[in-house]
Amino acid sequence: MAAVDAFDRALVDGLLRPRPAQAADLTELADALAGTPLASGVAEAAEKAAAGAAGEDHYVALAAARTALLGSVHDALMDRVDEWTGRSRGEGAAPALAERPSANVLAAARSWLSDLARAGWRGIDHELVSGAAPVVSAMLPDPALRRLATLLDGFAAELAACCPGATLKRIPERRWADLWSRAILLTLPGAADVPVAGTATGRLLPLGVDLHEHGTAARAQVHAVFEPADGTAPRLVRAAVSVPKPDTVVGAGVWQLMRPHMALLSAVGEGRSMDIADMPITDEGDLVWHDEHARLGEPAEVFATARVALPTAHAAATAPLDRHPTAVAVPVFLEGYTVRNEDAVEFTAAGCPLAVDTDRIPSAGPLTADAVASSSACIGLLRWDAGAFVLQPLAVETTVRKKAVAIQAGAWAGGTTDKAGLKAEKAATDAAAVLRERAGRLLRK
Repeated sequence: MAAVDAFDRALVDGLLRPRPAQAADLTELADALAGTPLASGVAEAAEKAAAGAAGEDHYVALAAARTALLGSVHDALMDRVDEWTGRSRGEGAAPALAERPSANVLAAARSWLSDLARAGWRGIDHELVSGAAPVVSAMLPDPALRRLATLLDGFAAELAACCPGATLKRIPERRWADLWSRAILLTLPGAADVPVAGTATGRLLPLGVDLHEHGTAARAQVHAVFEPADGTAPRLVRAAVSVPKPDTVVGAGVWQLMRPHMALLSAVGEGRSMDIADMPITDEGDLVWHDEHARLGEPAEVFATARVALPTAHAAATAPLDRHPTAVAVPVFLEGYTVRNEDAVEFTAAGCPLAVDTDRIPSAGPLTADAVASSSACIGLLRWDAGAFVLQPLAVETTVRKKAVAIQAGAWAGGTTDKAGLKAEKAATDAAAVLRERAGRLLRK
């Protein structure tokens, strides 16, 4: 991490005319890769960058070095998690890089990102940042390039909001270096491809929903245990749906936008399993969801799944470019812990304290920080944040009016009778109706 921090410092003032301190930081990055297959390429790239003579290929090598170091941290963390959970993990395969007709627009993106590295975060201005706009416009019509286009568009918007860089009092070095490194590696043809490894047939037992919501987009990722029909060992899988949204649709209203695209959300809300047949799946355990390959199954209580099926499920490999400490998100089940709730909620299990990240609980469900603090059992995602493991709750067992109840963050995904949820859904319906009417008016013009 010290070597990663050194490279991130070097990017702050740019690599067009590096100072001695920046050259030393680049050397530290190269030294950290000594003895690895990347050693010679990174050493050359660091030397060229320290002299202010780096080309695009050198920046790609430096980004690869940084990504490899963070990947090693990710792997070390996952080794610890696997030891704690007693699970096994699959081996991943490297993506196959191949030339394709989109090579020109990828080269244009790589050129813009190289210009960013030369200018540094202190040197960004609106003219430099605006260079991403034509690249993004050229990428968006191609579904294969949309992942990179979205990243570049968001990155450029964030940089534009901070221009000019020379006036910034604080620079998010790690964040911007993360975005820059990932983007420049995704300009390698085929790097963003996620090949389908085969199909899955069997029973899907949902554990919980991780909801990501931004001003203009939302994504629901369902974590589940998959029991293959052929009787082989169960495995952890994910299925996700992403939708664009107007910024006026918030809270439980986002489920309205997602339900038409994924029947699995209804199964989560109703506490049901799903039977899937020939559902495409990647090496990383991501189901490429198609509703026609799935049907609702029998009732499946999430805490029964967590107690019985989760301990025996093995995890999939992590894609090479996704090996990053912030990508750690491992489903775990805890019970028999004590709760400390002062400045923040903290569980203590087997004498080990674990911070609980209640800020990640979405407002689009009935789960609250108070319910977590009064819980006796919890299903959550084990994450790594700011140098420590934290738990993101997905569902808890607690006592309400002397009755044991289960409360899920995604309980409203398939619909709700809860007053707060119904209010948010109605507001979203009204907002969507107004937007449709306005869009129709514009189209008529």
